[in-house]
Amino acid sequence: MSRRFCLAALTVWALTAATVWAEPPLKALIVDGQNNHNWRETTPILQSQLEETGLFAVDVATSPPRGEDMSGFQPDFAAYDVVVLNYTDIGGGDRWPEPTERALEAYVAGGGGLVSYHAAASAFPDWEEYNTMIGLGGWGGRTQRHGPYVYWEDGRIVHDDSPGPTGTHGPQHAFPIVVRRGDHPITRGLPERFMHRADELFAHFRGRAKNMTVLATAYSAPEQRGSGRHEPMLLTVEYGEGRVFTTMLGHGVPQLASPAFQVTFQRGTEWAATGKVTQPVPDDLPVAED
Repeated sequence: MSRRFCLAALTVWALTAATVWAEPPLKALIVDGQNNHNWRETTPILQSQLEETGLFAVDVATSPPRGEDMSGFQPDFAAYDVVVLNYTDIGGGDRWPEPTERALEAYVAGGGGLVSYHAAASAFPDWEEYNTMIGLGGWGGRTQRHGPYVYWEDGRIVHDDSPGPTGTHGPQHAFPIVVRRGDHPITRGLPERFMHRADELFAHFRGRAKNMTVLATAYSAPEQRGSGRHEPMLLTVEYGEGRVFTTMLGHGVPQLASPAFQVTFQRGTEWAATGKVTQPVPDDLPVAED
């Protein structure tokens, strides 16, 4: 075997090994520890779904338990491309220390990515900038002073200043997701209507709705104790130089197994981190009938 051939073979091996063992290009941090949903079960699944894209190395920051000293809970947001919130303080949970809240604001405003996952849209009702970052929220004593209801009606987004409840859902049931902005990187290539398995369909959400784009909605049917209108399910917010993706989907383990959740969560997290989406749309996404 010639020396030239050996060197060429070694080069190919080295390049292949570097490709196989290369670190994923993006770093994600999941924040959990307090939630009125089962974060102990959902965080490992969220982590796995991000890691299986090959795009993310994922760490987890878990807060102290409810009622314990939170003063030392200060994740290094700036070390990550995107932060995924699997956290809420409603139902007796705890707010973060003020330095941690200011750090998240600065991180996102400075160009960081943020993902608000399901119950995180009910978190921190009295933290003004958080409510601006996530676009819309529910429960936690929110009223019209937190912003208008936002929903889809007659082919457009409506901002409704009416008083009333903030945050409702009926029994879990399957429902179609309807894409309203098919030109966005997160939704580009997705079917116009695709099915999500039985989940809580959030309704009567309100918020600051600044620099917000509603990507997809779902019909909240009155027979399911719903609002009778199309409610935002997937949305984005531009906050300073940063990008925020809010998903209302994914109550628990069965819902996280839904292709509708998985594909939008993976794509939404990549977009929040980078501003673009490189992942192909899977072939097995269940299309909903009209």
